[in-house]
Amino acid sequence: MVSRIRTLGIRGIGGYEVSVECSMSQGLPGFDIVGLPDAAVKEARERVHAAIKNAGLKFPVCRLTVNLAPADTKKAGTMYDLPILLSVLTAAGLISCPPEDCAFFGELSLSGQLRPVRGALPMALAAERAGIRQLFVPEDNAPEAAFAGSLEVLPVNNLGQLLGYLRGQCEIEPARAPEISHHAAAGPDFSEVKGQENVKRALEVAAAGGHNILMIGPPGAGKSMLAKRLVSILPDMSREETLETTEIHSVSGLTSRVHPVVDTRPFRSPHHSTSAAALAGGSQLQPGEMSLAHNGVLFLDELPEFHRDVREALRQPLEDGVVTVSRAAGTATYPSRFMLVCAMNPCRCGWHGHPTRKCTCTETELRRYRARVSGPLLDRIDIMVEVPALEYAELSGKAESEPSAAIKKRVDAAREVQRSRLAGTGVDCNAHMGPKELERCCALGAECSALMEGAYKAMGLTARSYDRILRVARTIADLDGSESIEPAHLAEAIQYRTFEI
Repeated sequence: MVSRIRTLGIRGIGGYEVSVECSMSQGLPGFDIVGLPDAAVKEARERVHAAIKNAGLKFPVCRLTVNLAPADTKKAGTMYDLPILLSVLTAAGLISCPPEDCAFFGELSLSGQLRPVRGALPMALAAERAGIRQLFVPEDNAPEAAFAGSLEVLPVNNLGQLLGYLRGQCEIEPARAPEISHHAAAGPDFSEVKGQENVKRALEVAAAGGHNILMIGPPGAGKSMLAKRLVSILPDMSREETLETTEIHSVSGLTSRVHPVVDTRPFRSPHHSTSAAALAGGSQLQPGEMSLAHNGVLFLDELPEFHRDVREALRQPLEDGVVTVSRAAGTATYPSRFMLVCAMNPCRCGWHGHPTRKCTCTETELRRYRARVSGPLLDRIDIMVEVPALEYAELSGKAESEPSAAIKKRVDAAREVQRSRLAGTGVDCNAHMGPKELERCCALGAECSALMEGAYKAMGLTARSYDRILRVARTIADLDGSESIEPAHLAEAIQYRTFEI
């Protein structure tokens, strides 16, 4: 007899349907799993064997062959434990074949308990596309899987509960999708930052248009403190963005029963010793830091200290919004549309230009330090702003700084203007505008054209930096509530690129 159980697998960050087929035949007892299984899938034989016995059932004494179709796709992970067990029980006639519109996944313990697996949301979305009506998942994965949509997700705690449901002896209450509330999270707030009004303004412009930003200043000036508060003024994520972000984090094992959905924009801050593979994607095709920061912020502190190949790996994803990873295990393409926020010291010792501290760097050391950040990478950064050392009066003053909530209102208003203006283009903010959108939305008057021409010649701008200045000017105009780009808006955008590195 041959049985068939529907399940799901993970390829990259997307799910796909897998059929688990089990055939019983005469001969020496054996239990083989075919269909390009990895070590974790092969070890399912021992977990399934023990779980069946500990559930009070008799493991069939015969030759068992389990095939995972499509057989030409590599299978990895422990999510196949439960469907393999059900296929064995169905082939042996110990349970009736589940309905055709049901699917199962989950890891088994030796006692028959179900443990959570990675990638519950992408697998649930794949199940919905495949026409599956009921999805049986481990209890801890249920809230995440239920977020997929109209699919009925049934949480299973152990094998006995599932067998009782399939035999009609008990009921399982379907899981409810977690509610997403966009209330302000208790976290770092701009009201805690003393002074640095020019940097706060630059970060507001960056948040309003989704622009990349580089902050340059001495140690202790507040660069990291400001960067960590950027998320608090970014717009709330839409449902589509929440789904995309949660899929990536789910495959990486960063979701849990307590936090099944990523409903706040991610903030990723890898250490400067990280590798290019960790940034782009690992050897097992796991998403890297650039993808984990999708729809959020990637903060690189001490930018020149990162390895050269790490810094240069940012160039293509910053342009395309995706990163393609080719490893021995295969090739995968991940979304990587993030805001790049960088911070660096003005020199190796950090005190170049400081009003009271003396810089110990020679001119050669200064040039060598700044040359670590290549021109092509700088060309992809929209805003460069100096973060000066704070005066004593600013630190000791009692004046209250503007809170994040007030800044976020202006950012939300500017983003709403951009969404309306760019509706139907596939673009949602100024930083991602293409040539057609630039031509339509960033037309310059005679005075602005003369200003831009002078800056282009004096600063030696490239075509890319020219476009980025226009995008930033459009964002400043949106914050100002202006229909067109005025000279003041363009002048502010130009001065964000005047800092020499």
